[in-house]
Amino acid sequence: MDTLNSDKLNSSPYSEPANSAEQIVNQSEQGGRQPQGAAKFILLGIALIWSLFQLWNASPLPYIFNIGIFNDGQSRAIHLAFAIFLAFIAYPARKTSFSNKVPVTDWMFALAGSFCASYLYIFHRELATRAGAPITLDLITAATGMLLLLEATRRALGPPLMIVAAVFITYAFAGPYMPDVIAHKGASLNKALSHFWITTEGVFGVALGVSTSFVFLFVLFGSLLEKAGAGNYFIQVAFSLLGHLKGGPAKAAVVSSGLSGIVSGSSIANVVTTGTFTIPLMKKVGFPAHKAGAIEVAASTNGQLTPPIMGAAAFLMVEYVGISYIDVIRHALLPALISYIALFYIVHLEALKAGMQGLPKSVTRTKTQALMSFTGTFAGMCVLGAAVYYGVGWTQQYMGDHALWIISVALLGAYLVLLKIAAAQPDLITNIEDEIRSTPIPGPTIKRGLYYLLPLVVLLWCLTVERYSPGLSAFWATLVMIFITLTHKTLIDWFRKENTITHVKEGFFDLIDGMTTGARNMIGIGVATATAGIVVGAVTLTGIGLVMTEFVEWVSGGSIILMLLFTAIICLVLGMGLPTTANYIVVSTLMAPVIVTLGAQHGLIVPLIAVHLFVFYFGILADDTPPVGLAAFAASAIAQSDPIKTGIQGFIYDIRTAILPFMFIFNTELLLIGVDSIPQLIIIVFGAIAAMLVFATGTQGHWLVKNRWYETLGLLLIAFTLFRPDFWWDKVYPPYNTYEGAAIVEQVEALPDQAGARLWVTGETLEGRQVTQMAILPAGDKGLADDRFRNMGLEVLLNDDDLIIDMVDFNSEAQKVGIDFDWQILKLEVAAERPPKQLVWIPAFLLLLLIYFGQRRRQ
Repeated sequence: MDTLNSDKLNSSPYSEPANSAEQIVNQSEQGGRQPQGAAKFILLGIALIWSLFQLWNASPLPYIFNIGIFNDGQSRAIHLAFAIFLAFIAYPARKTSFSNKVPVTDWMFALAGSFCASYLYIFHRELATRAGAPITLDLITAATGMLLLLEATRRALGPPLMIVAAVFITYAFAGPYMPDVIAHKGASLNKALSHFWITTEGVFGVALGVSTSFVFLFVLFGSLLEKAGAGNYFIQVAFSLLGHLKGGPAKAAVVSSGLSGIVSGSSIANVVTTGTFTIPLMKKVGFPAHKAGAIEVAASTNGQLTPPIMGAAAFLMVEYVGISYIDVIRHALLPALISYIALFYIVHLEALKAGMQGLPKSVTRTKTQALMSFTGTFAGMCVLGAAVYYGVGWTQQYMGDHALWIISVALLGAYLVLLKIAAAQPDLITNIEDEIRSTPIPGPTIKRGLYYLLPLVVLLWCLTVERYSPGLSAFWATLVMIFITLTHKTLIDWFRKENTITHVKEGFFDLIDGMTTGARNMIGIGVATATAGIVVGAVTLTGIGLVMTEFVEWVSGGSIILMLLFTAIICLVLGMGLPTTANYIVVSTLMAPVIVTLGAQHGLIVPLIAVHLFVFYFGILADDTPPVGLAAFAASAIAQSDPIKTGIQGFIYDIRTAILPFMFIFNTELLLIGVDSIPQLIIIVFGAIAAMLVFATGTQGHWLVKNRWYETLGLLLIAFTLFRPDFWWDKVYPPYNTYEGAAIVEQVEALPDQAGARLWVTGETLEGRQVTQMAILPAGDKGLADDRFRNMGLEVLLNDDDLIIDMVDFNSEAQKVGIDFDWQILKLEVAAERPPKQLVWIPAFLLLLLIYFGQRRRQ
């Protein structure tokens, strides 16, 4: 997570509001309590030990030396023990009676909570021998641990998540006394406590496992990057390239916040880190205070959507959806890209409306010189990237066992070369007043921090080429970052032939500070994932998931749009009090299966990743939703504006992000699902960007001049058409030919190789409900119909003209989507031959051209 540069704050005329914003970050991210004396060293020491433990646990060293090997359950227990201990030490019991002293009761709670969490590690052998039959000590430990976890959650995250967890615990016990629609038989005290604490179904479930395996290392990696100065570097690069444009500081804020998303998984910390620079400069060129803060909020909340390091909830998708992290990145890439492009364009429209200018350039270059410089730099980076990718890729197989050492030496050589280049450049600006006078010179600014990209290259290489797990990839990238943090200042001094002693010590303290800050930033995430596990455990214990399906179907009347709106509202309401990670766990656990199931019953196959990204997006948008959006409060503290007004304006800017999840639910090509060729990819990217720019123009009410009401309606219609061309095309050309009865068998045989069979089926569930749903099942290679049905996991019988399912194979694709024996296959849908749906874009672009000429005349 991001931290602040104290020099930056102290040297700024905006130090007081920035410090106020910093307090918001410290209290929400790190606890705010700054104990002195022995307590301070214990707090920092435990945080440092936690970081070292996580690095050790993720590394291959335990297996090399055959010591310190922890299984998943043990590592989760130790992880939570650290989180609970630090929560009680770092967070005071009441914010209103804030004190830096740690009372005796907090020490007792910290020790007791960490013992209860580590109980599963200390007595793991004994617990394994009595699975399902807990003894009294197990139950006392579980009950105490649950209470202390809820209190730690209240301190770190406020009451909302604690209340949500308490409601689900109550529901687990009070099932028989609930209204009939949500009643269940209830759980005994023994069963519930064992389920929530002793098993991996509750607190120590998937969410805490992801926090242990993936999230901590990425947070630590980001903390070290920020401590080494990468955050400031990205800000300065954005200003050097964009600061001179109309409304340049705001455009730089958008880009720098996107780049800072690589460093930070926190909207609030991102606001403070980049906003300390960007907000005062936006105000200087003419943005009102609330709009300056709102632009920073809108840009920073989207930072969690930016690959390769997204918010913590993105790592949970790996386990919940069952795909690799690189697939999560691939699906999230295009929506994040078009969202930032649209915000950049919104800023441009705001600058045009107000007649703003940018900051003066330090050096004036002709357009030809600028174009040549950009082209040369871009081409050089492409050539260098290709050389590294193909060079290492082709030679790695010949390196054998020496590959790691050879690549490490090459990486070290590249690091030294980039440091030598950096040493020849002036140091980056850390004082806002210096930067107000003119933008930094792009060339030297970019060269000054190129070595910060090396750990990102290592991270992406490990994820995409080596296909390592996210945890192992983050470990290697963090290892490189540790080396850079320790050495970069000293080596730059050495290249400059200056005194190196001062920076040797400074590098060591930067490393310690980065590791302790990373651990303190993880406290909230650690307890949030554990407490959210209580909700997940209650769902599996009570079976409320099935009840939710019926309830949501009743509320929405079977409408997919109403169901999605219902889910979005839940995310926004819960997000006012819950962090994004906990919000995502709670809502995705309850709503994701419901959306998939009800979508299938209404003929819409929604990929699970699309639903989870939908929940993720609206969980993030809650960070700027009034009246509680902390990101808006942090931005308003810097901008000296009204927080509610800032939050409302930020949400208006974020409407473009709010519309995206609805679009990719119905058009999964936006998530690059089903994209099989480069031309198809180009068309999708072009259409998505054009649609988002037109949507931004419509919602901002301005293009060349102020929009008339009918022009705004036309622009929104064009945007919808570009996003969902199939909506109109399906009305002209039906997308599928339908076959029933015996004709289904013939058409299944005729399906192409590896095609998916779109089958409508109906039957009675185990709960006695009659359902009708659509499923896409893999038909496999061409062959006889029986063989293709068997590939789907089905055996069928033709009874008169009814196709009946006689058998469903265990763990087959058919069983996974809920199909059972004795169901009937109603019909088969086969894709129809029809012209490309993008032809509907032609009238849309003609209408856009008409609006353009109309505004051109008024201009």
